[in-house]
Amino acid sequence: MAKAADSKTDSDVGKMSFEDALDELGDIVKRLEDGNIKLDQAIGAYERGAKLKAHCEKKLSEAKAKVEKISLGPAGPEGTKPVETG
Repeated sequence: MAKAADSKTDSDVGKMSFEDALDELGDIVKRLEDGNIKLDQAIGAYERGAKLKAHCEKKLSEAKAKVEKISLGPAGPEGTKPVETG
């Protein structure tokens, strides 16, 4: 998987689902922890990992905002309010 992750561009990170980004981030962490990677590849992997981490944090923040906007009535959830993203 190391070669596939290295060939991806930074712009594709923003299009990834949370789960895909988290999986790739896990793969990068494993590769870095194994230590069987050249320095320049490790730096590139670290940079991509930082972008994946930021993307995951953004997705989690958006999900949290959506959950917080759920309107609760006496019988439970009644719907959601639109979330402003900026």
